[in-house]
Amino acid sequence: MASRAGPRAAGTDGSDFQHRERVAMHYQMSVTLKYEIKKLIYVHLVLWLLLVAKMSVGHLRLLSHDQVAMPYQWEYPYLLSILPSLLGLLSFPRNNISYLVLSMISMGLFSIAPLIYGSMEMFPAAQQLYRHGKAYRFLFGFSAVSVMYLVLVLAVQVHAWQLYYSKKLLDSWFTSTQEKKRK
Repeated sequence: MASRAGPRAAGTDGSDFQHRERVAMHYQMSVTLKYEIKKLIYVHLVLWLLLVAKMSVGHLRLLSHDQVAMPYQWEYPYLLSILPSLLGLLSFPRNNISYLVLSMISMGLFSIAPLIYGSMEMFPAAQQLYRHGKAYRFLFGFSAVSVMYLVLVLAVQVHAWQLYYSKKLLDSWFTSTQEKKRK
């Protein structure tokens, strides 16, 4: 047996590691997927905070309407999209399957559904901008519909990847619990 400071054990050249125990693949996968989901949650948090800031500035009239337009209707229910992310974070410490499932279901309701509604709500304004070059809402000199479609596309990607990784994590945890029940 080798020690940290001492010499290697006699009779070995270091190639006898094949028999040693390894961390099971589903545990390695769980750690990796949790890390990826946490990164996506932090990106979602940044998008969410930007949206809250835009809505606050619009409602409190801190800047003129030429600078920041009033929020679209889809932005209000999208504010609830932080709840699925928090449920996902709460599921990580103890590998709580029920919290992760609730997170995935509520993500569809509070995140994906408002984004779909938002794309439909903003479509006439985007069509008018494309056909006639006229915009009536602005965000710091840019067309509000263009900026919000960009935010919408980013949010859809973040939530889609978050759902994908959550499903893989759920499968990993389910495999782990099934193996424990067999023993």
